[in-house]
Amino acid sequence: MLQTGTTQSHLSRLSGVRQPSISQFLSGKVDFSDEQLDRLLSCMGFRLQVERRVIVPQLTRSERRSWQLHRRLSTHLNRHSFQEWKPTIERNLDRLGEQVTGQPHGRNLEHWRDLVERGDLPGLHRVLTGLDRGSIEMREVSPMSGLLSEEERSEVLRMAS
Repeated sequence: MLQTGTTQSHLSRLSGVRQPSISQFLSGKVDFSDEQLDRLLSCMGFRLQVERRVIVPQLTRSERRSWQLHRRLSTHLNRHSFQEWKPTIERNLDRLGEQVTGQPHGRNLEHWRDLVERGDLPGLHRVLTGLDRGSIEMREVSPMSGLLSEEERSEVLRMAS
C-alpha cells in the first residue's frame, strides 16, 4: 500500500472489501485467505505467490509439551468422548473465566467456549494439534485439564523430555 500510495478507503472501493476488514487485517486481528489477499493485491498491481514447504516451528519447551499433551487428547476426541468430557470442559471454562484477564486470553477463552457449545469437533482437533500462533495461544488457556489419565499424561511428558 505504501509503494502504490493506496489508502485503506481507496483499496476498499477498488476491491469491494469493507474498510474495517482491511484495517483489521493490517493490524493482525483477522486473517485473509490467500484468495482474498490475492484479490486485494491485484487491485494494486501485484499478485500473491504462495510457496508450499515444510518447516519445523520454533516452540518453547512449554509450548511443545502443551502441544504433545493436547495432541494426545486429540487422538481420543470423538462424538462419544466429547459428550463424556463436556461437563468437565464446561467446569474448566467457568473456572478459567473467573481467573483469566487480558487479551488474547479472554478472546481465546470465548473461542473455546464457542467450539464446545457448537460441538465443533473439527475445530477442536485443529486447536488441539495446530502449530500456528493462534492455536498455541489457545492452548495457554485450555479447558482440557483433567481429561487424560495420570498414567497417559505422565507417559506423554516422559516422551517430551
